[in-house]
Amino acid sequence: MTQAEASQQKKALFISSCGGHWIQMRRLEPAFSDFKKYYAATDPNYHQFVTGEKFFSIPDASMWNKFRLLWQAIRVLFLLLYLQPHVVISTGASVGFFALFFAKKFGIKTIWIDSLANVEQMSLSGIKVKPYADLWLTQWEHLATADGPFFYGAVL
Repeated sequence: MTQAEASQQKKALFISSCGGHWIQMRRLEPAFSDFKKYYAATDPNYHQFVTGEKFFSIPDASMWNKFRLLWQAIRVLFLLLYLQPHVVISTGASVGFFALFFAKKFGIKTIWIDSLANVEQMSLSGIKVKPYADLWLTQWEHLATADGPFFYGAVL
């Protein structure tokens, strides 16, 4: 690929919390084979899983620590401004919510896939992200509705 082609290549930001969120999100990579991929997660050690790709560590946070949530949101905002991706993909949790929230404000395409662990109901982040997700998905058919989230299968 020439330098000119590389500069025109579309960019995808994969961003999530660690654990199952990260594993499920990484399984979506083949769908974005034509994109330059960037990764962000709440565990700085996850850089080892994306050798050869750019990785960014975002602070972990929960709704029980408002200051950390604010700091997480600011870091996500600056990451989006820096990368200027064409699409943002997340499986959760709060870090994914902030990524889709800000991405939507900048006109970036957004995809949310709620974690497979949320079998009884959508996650809190998954519910709150609905207005900011261009594609809003659940991995459980019984949670899908006509207005979304939609079900197209599970990321196993």
